[in-house]
Amino acid sequence: MTQNITRRSFAGLSLAAVGALALTACNSQSENKGSSASGSGDAKKVRIGVVSENETHRLLAKIAKEEHGIDVEIRNFTEYTQPNPALDNGDVDMNWFQHIAYLADYNQASGKDLTLIGTTEIIPLPLYSKKYKDLKEFQKGDAVAIPNDTVNQARAINVLVAAGLLKLKNDTIRPEVRDIDEAASLVKVQPVAAQQTVNALESVAGSIINNTFSADAGIDTTTALFKDDPQADSAKPFVNGFAVRRADRENETYKTVADLYHDERVLAESAKLSSDTSVPVKLDEGQIDETLKQYQDAIAKQGA
Repeated sequence: MTQNITRRSFAGLSLAAVGALALTACNSQSENKGSSASGSGDAKKVRIGVVSENETHRLLAKIAKEEHGIDVEIRNFTEYTQPNPALDNGDVDMNWFQHIAYLADYNQASGKDLTLIGTTEIIPLPLYSKKYKDLKEFQKGDAVAIPNDTVNQARAINVLVAAGLLKLKNDTIRPEVRDIDEAASLVKVQPVAAQQTVNALESVAGSIINNTFSADAGIDTTTALFKDDPQADSAKPFVNGFAVRRADRENETYKTVADLYHDERVLAESAKLSSDTSVPVKLDEGQIDETLKQYQDAIAKQGA
């Protein structure tokens, strides 16, 4: 993901990866599986599930309350596997911790249809090296460490493809190691646990390290040799956002809360949290749905 999954999981998952909201305007709690945004005349309340609550979450909640009359309750989860089931069963109204690729994985595995009501940011995924100062220095057969979890591994492979270090046998939004054309590629990949990508940097020519682990290790993010382009189509699956149950996607209260991420004050706090690596991104509903479907279709095809 993401920080929420956006920073630690999507980067550490990722996650990337690094790294979601609910209810219709007039439904009662019993009609909407426990959603809490209230009807006209009552205080509006929204429960948002996050992972690793931080100052960005608290600032958004403060602005929502003081300037929009929306009482945002931040519910902190300890595991990245918890917020989506909590959203699905109505324990929270939205969650805010994941990118599109992670949500696609969840939907495909669970048979659910959660979606995003608004996007927030993307954290570019960088390639570091202690051996080289430039991409042109990599030699045939050099090893590059990449995260071994499915979501982050796919993104890391795409980063190396964009850097010109890998070639794929076929065009896919979610490449696996088996999709790499080893003969045509300059480097070979060495999958390791995401948290080991920093240590691996000592023994390989390069390593793909998400911003959470690089920050923990004190790595200067400006020394990265390459990062994926946040504006590229291949980066869209790793855009983070607020998830909701699909039936609640038109809820105006939830839309207001999601839009608050792009308030300059919230953006500034988020940038500080990410060591100025976060890039704000606004995707519309059509772009979100298209990317979510493409990624889920790729998962289904690989599992066939």
